[in-house]
Parts: sequence; structure tokens; C-alpha cells
Amino acid sequence: MVGIDEAGRGPIAGPLVAAAVLIPPDIDIPGVDDSKKLTPKKRRDCFHLIENSCKYGVGIVTPRELDESGMTEAVRLSFLRATANLSIDAELYIIDGLPVRNLPFGDHSEFIVKGDTKSLSIAAAGIVAKVTRDDIMIEMEVKYPGYGFASHKGYCTKVHLDALEELGPTPIHRYSFAPLKTRRQMSFRFE
Repeated sequence: MVGIDEAGRGPIAGPLVAAAVLIPPDIDIPGVDDSKKLTPKKRRDCFHLIENSCKYGVGIVTPRELDESGMTEAVRLSFLRATANLSIDAELYIIDGLPVRNLPFGDHSEFIVKGDTKSLSIAAAGIVAKVTRDDIMIEMEVKYPGYGFASHKGYCTKVHLDALEELGPTPIHRYSFAPLKTRRQMSFRFE
């Protein structure tokens, strides 16, 4: 059984990241829970336990791909990439959230609303996706200083909006998301 979850639907900058995790039956990973309920340190500790004892794959969808295809297709694509990178054919894929169409798992999938609170595999996938995405955004702070990506991770905070106003958008911003969608006159500061 493989759990699948994603991180990064709501931010106005950065990628959408999904993870697919297979927890071996004899492995216990203490502390794994919904990634939103864990502190950054606890999430990272759990990530290292998952990384060292489980098989997992990560699927990343870039901001440009998300802008071009929309969120529904981006989520589907992130799930496909995560499972492809896992390189395992599971008997069952349990996926957080509402059903996503056109996944190749067919009858071998189950969608569970709030699955990250009900399934260890989904919670583990959520942790892997969140930590992976957070690490990407920390790297983006180095590449695009002044935006605060390391702290707000691309979410629409006052600090982020102030930086956008002063510095303009970067290539990792999502132009299909408000406020960027309504401010098309903004030009890239970085090419």
C-alpha cells in the first residue's frame, strides 16, 4: 500500500510537490502525523526516519507548468511523477483528498478526505512533500534574496506582498494566482 499526498497548493510562488511513500510492514515511525500539525523540527526528524526506513518518490510540478495546466492537472501530474519516481507497482494507492481523474491506478486507488490524519502512509507522504518543498523554497531565498522565501515558503504574507511590490515577481512566482493574475503589468526582475 502506497500513500500519496502533496504540498504547496496555496502559495503564490514555488512548485507543487507530491510524494508517494511505501512503509514496510515491519517498520514503525514514531511521531508521524499530519505535516501541518508538526513543528518544522519534528517534521524534519520524521522525514529523516522515513527517508532511512521507507521507499518514496517525489513529483514536482513547476510554477510555469501549474500556470499553464491549472491546479487540477498539476495535482494529477505531481501524483504521476511521484509514483513514477517510487518505481513500485502497489496493490493499493491511498491518496489524500478528493478523487483525481485520469490516474492510472484505476480500481487500485482510494481517496480519503483528510487522509493525512487517518493513514500513516499518507501522513508520511505529506511530510516528505512538505519538507522537500520547504527545502526548495529555502534554496530559492538564496537565488532570489529579499523575498523571504525561507520563512513564508511562497505563501501570500504581508512580507511577501511588500517584496513583490518593491522587487517585482521572480520566475518562480505563479502568474495564474492572485495577486499576480490581476497585476500582469509586473515584469520579471530576474530572467
